[in-house]
Amino acid sequence: MSEAGTLTRADLAEKVHDSLGLSRADSAQLVESVLAHLCDALSDGENVKISGFGSFVLRDKGERIGRNPKTGVEVPIAPRRVLTFRASQSMRETIAQAS
Repeated sequence: MSEAGTLTRADLAEKVHDSLGLSRADSAQLVESVLAHLCDALSDGENVKISGFGSFVLRDKGERIGRNPKTGVEVPIAPRRVLTFRASQSMRETIAQAS
């Protein structure tokens, strides 16, 4: 992992290279392909579930009234689509054990 504790695309490609023995270029291309397919599915409105990892779910949020915290003025917030992630039970257990 990178110094800042963030897992990057390059880190993923390196792990694929180490695990599968693919060339670094092929490993990077594989990671990019998986991420592109994931993004395409989400942009097409599909939810994505990766067994043992978690689910990426699109939610439509309706219009609502928000408040400017500085002035207190009420402002309408437009309806929008948001992406949420829910970790699988096995991932939650793995994370809890690592703590």
